Amino acid sequence: MDCMNLNQSAHGDREFGFMMSRMRMNRKVVVGHWQDEEILKSIDVWGRAACGWHDWQQAKFCRFGDNMRYVAVTEGDKVEAELRFGYSVNTHGIGDLAKVVNEVGDEDADKLCVEYSDQYKLASGLKKDGAQYTSLREAAKIEIGLRNFLQQGNFKGFTDTFEDLHGLVQLPGIAVQRLMNEGYGFGAEGDWKTAALVRAMKTMAHGLPGGNSFMEDYTYHFEPGNQMVLGSHMLEICSSIADGDISCEIHPLGIGGKADPVRLVFNVARGSALNASVVDMGNRFRLLINEVEAVSPKHDLPKLPVARVLWKPYPDMKTGCAAWILAGGAHHTCYSQNLTSEHLLDFADMAGIESVLIGKNTTLYDLKNQLRWNEMYYI
Repeated sequence: MDCMNLNQSAHGDREFGFMMSRMRMNRKVVVGHWQDEEILKSIDVWGRAACGWHDWQQAKFCRFGDNMRYVAVTEGDKVEAELRFGYSVNTHGIGDLAKVVNEVGDEDADKLCVEYSDQYKLASGLKKDGAQYTSLREAAKIEIGLRNFLQQGNFKGFTDTFEDLHGLVQLPGIAVQRLMNEGYGFGAEGDWKTAALVRAMKTMAHGLPGGNSFMEDYTYHFEPGNQMVLGSHMLEICSSIADGDISCEIHPLGIGGKADPVRLVFNVARGSALNASVVDMGNRFRLLINEVEAVSPKHDLPKLPVARVLWKPYPDMKTGCAAWILAGGAHHTCYSQNLTSEHLLDFADMAGIESVLIGKNTTLYDLKNQLRWNEMYYI
């Protein structure tokens, strides 16, 4: 029987499948010849999801300050998250970070400013002899200090908020963008769930072309026949998803009450992508996925001096946005150019959490029923 179960798929696979079903264990079933390209890709997807899940175990995420005031969706049960996901989230006062930033010397900051100049197109005012060079140097100190703090604490991601910047000269912009590009997770306004998800998705996608970034639906474009979403954030979009030249600029920021922050500005390539969000539904966590198609901007966006991307949600703008709202999706997401829904559905199975997919075949009728049925399942 051992030989038959091991070597005769029609027998052994069903025997093993029965045992897993009897034990109510989540798993992925891949059917086909072991040398088929499609089968190998499916196994690779599962392996990448497993890497993301493994990376979460005993991971530490740092919150600099609390979450944004009067916002519910960025919060959640951190104790339940540690029990369910294996990572911990703890708060450090912004003063703790400011102390480390203030220890950074001008010489180290100037060296990083040279790196900025070599890698990006610097705005004239930020150049060595420019009137705003001190702002660039301050941004460099924040990046060095942030990296030192995260390395010393063995953190895999972090959050900050524009409402709690005591001791910092400016809201971290370029620092966050570059740290995300190195693999750190990030969530703005204290959104620790998104910070953890960004880290997991970056881990899953390691080595694949394209990138993953913290993202937010910034505004909706309701032109008849050409409806789309403009995704962006005040500063913090990861340069891993950049397309073309990246410029380093400084502009006023009307919130936070601090000096004008330095940021990287760029567009994002067209092509298939997705947005994912983890929300706390009270009695469970839900992973929400929306497949999208990124499009190239037809015009320059001089009044939006931040990194940005345009996309069309599947199955269409009205259905996709309505489905997201009905499912309780957050305004923060992780935007991915290189992961598929299969990666994230496998990941949700490993985590033992609910998953909801909004894709090409989604209808609001079916989605509403799915949400009702899921509610009964998770009671």
